[in-house]
Amino acid sequence: MIEVEAAGATTVAVIAELHAACFAEAWDTAAIARLLAMPGAYALLALRDNDPIGFVIARQAADELEIVSLGVRPDARRIGAADALMRVTLARAAGAASCFLEVAESNAAARALYLKLGFAQAGRRPRYYGDQDALVLRLVL
Repeated sequence: MIEVEAAGATTVAVIAELHAACFAEAWDTAAIARLLAMPGAYALLALRDNDPIGFVIARQAADELEIVSLGVRPDARRIGAADALMRVTLARAAGAASCFLEVAESNAAARALYLKLGFAQAGRRPRYYGDQDALVLRLVL
């Protein structure tokens, strides 16, 4: 069973480790700490048997929620962690009218999750991820 809990200042190193396991261009603890110190920013952790397996970093400003980063360790994918993280994030978006995120066009698994949650393409950022385009997705809340 996947549990989702709020991440705090004490879990920045855990989020950095997860980010490094999920992405080739990982953010270090200082970058994550700076991001989480911004107004409206927060992070959630997904746990399986008290083991951190995934995270989401989100930021809400006025009526707009942005998913800044979402990742699940490769050895823990396809068990519902990303879905659980997104559902909790969206559920706590009080006052937000929409949610935005970017996803690599080649990331079929993530795109399928976002489609299932009701996101639709709102734009494209050419070569946003090096040589890959990012799709800008939007969900009306």
